[in-house]
Amino acid sequence: MFSLGSLLKMEIKVDELLSAAWLAGILPILVASIPCRFSHLQGIISGFAKRGKTLRSSSSQKFTVPQRFFLHFYVVAVLWTTLLLVMTWSYAYKMVPFGSDSLHFSTVASHLTGGSHIFSMHKSHVTSVEHGYRVWRSVFLLILMEIQVVRRLYETIYVFDYSPSARMHIMGYFTGMFFYTAAPLSLCSVCAPEVFNFAIHRVAEFIVKGRDKMLIRPISEIDWLVYVQPLTALEWVQWVGAAIFIWGWIHQRRCHAILGSLREQKEQNDIYVIPYGDWFRFVSSPHYLAEIVIYGGLLFASGGSDLTIWLLFGFVVANLTFAAAETHKWYIEKFAKYPSERRAILPFVY
Repeated sequence: MFSLGSLLKMEIKVDELLSAAWLAGILPILVASIPCRFSHLQGIISGFAKRGKTLRSSSSQKFTVPQRFFLHFYVVAVLWTTLLLVMTWSYAYKMVPFGSDSLHFSTVASHLTGGSHIFSMHKSHVTSVEHGYRVWRSVFLLILMEIQVVRRLYETIYVFDYSPSARMHIMGYFTGMFFYTAAPLSLCSVCAPEVFNFAIHRVAEFIVKGRDKMLIRPISEIDWLVYVQPLTALEWVQWVGAAIFIWGWIHQRRCHAILGSLREQKEQNDIYVIPYGDWFRFVSSPHYLAEIVIYGGLLFASGGSDLTIWLLFGFVVANLTFAAAETHKWYIEKFAKYPSERRAILPFVY
């Protein structure tokens, strides 16, 4: 059984590792975005970012994989996000009742982590309430992430029909696999160590005691409202963030439907066409813009107090802005009459 000290060290380590990883992804992109000064690095990062039509026009396709491997991202994302959501939600329900009985958490958590009575009962109560809020907020963020990755998996299977010749750089593939592993974990990093500890103990208890002695109720007898009710006690910030998330989510779905229909036309005519509709009126990569809005909604819903989620958002902005610039450049070179009012990713600005 972990001690409180080991849990705290693990929590710090998780946050630090995730933050360092996001910074390691952001900084090269920012440096490569500086005009002229770092042209060699810009060429390398640009090569990593190319895929599909932008990579096909490149002179070299070394170290590439089929673009249909995008499916791997979302299979991993759905499985991993679902696992984190189930573990975090179970932990929140069993150990962190968010409400009038929140003092119960301090007793259970003390037993779980080895016991600590340094703080007064009043401070313990306040701490448990704040901690309960953070844990249930993590559940809320993971629910939103689950909604996103499930839709992306569906679109990859049923909306996007990737050409057999469509490729992406192997580093882009590894980046995608990393992103969809680290992003969900970043959303619950404030409670990840104790959640994993809780899950390990539950599995060990199940192995030792068996199903009958653990009093596991059948699914038909579970009162699901009890599991959902604490989410209604979250603050307005979470719901505004969810509204921003849904706004971006809807527009990304629309833009992906437009791109999916263009791929069907390309199969019939073997030509590229300029996409129109929805946010394509303003930018060349509205699906990237919508992705930024989606993660902006997650950041807002998090309350903006977690550096790891800020860095996650920073990586999304840096990565997609750089990729959008490459796509915009391709459109301009490909089509002589490309709409001049369109920007790369930020309407009227860039």
